[in-house]
Amino acid sequence: MKVVVQRSNNSSVTIDGKIHGKIDKGLVLLVSFTEGDSSKEIDWMVNKILNLRIFDDEDGIMNKSVLDINGSILSISQFTLYGDCSKGNRPSYVKALHSELSKPLYDEFNKKLSEKIHVETGIFGSDMKVSIENNGPVTIIIEH
Repeated sequence: MKVVVQRSNNSSVTIDGKIHGKIDKGLVLLVSFTEGDSSKEIDWMVNKILNLRIFDDEDGIMNKSVLDINGSILSISQFTLYGDCSKGNRPSYVKALHSELSKPLYDEFNKKLSEKIHVETGIFGSDMKVSIENNGPVTIIIEH
């Protein structure tokens, strides 16, 4: 499982010309799964993301989590995170888990996040336009 975490002031996802998900202060997550991923990896990732201290405290030090700031999450499925560009110029996506196996994992991931925080999403497998105002910019890549 791989997640790109971006600290955001406001972000949204548009599908077919309509805003489908929108958040103000919080995190944008670009989420991908690979062979062998399970509930174990999801539980670890949810805990890591919710407690990741990348928001400024009163002294301007990154010492607060998305939970501490009462933020939200915009979660976007993105199989291309497992694109392998080591050979040639066209990425290979053989390490990305096939959609019928990754969609239930993605749904479980979002459900577990939403038990602790407000979560907005795109639509799995859709052509999405994602607008991200990255605050900082702060971008962290987490893989488990």
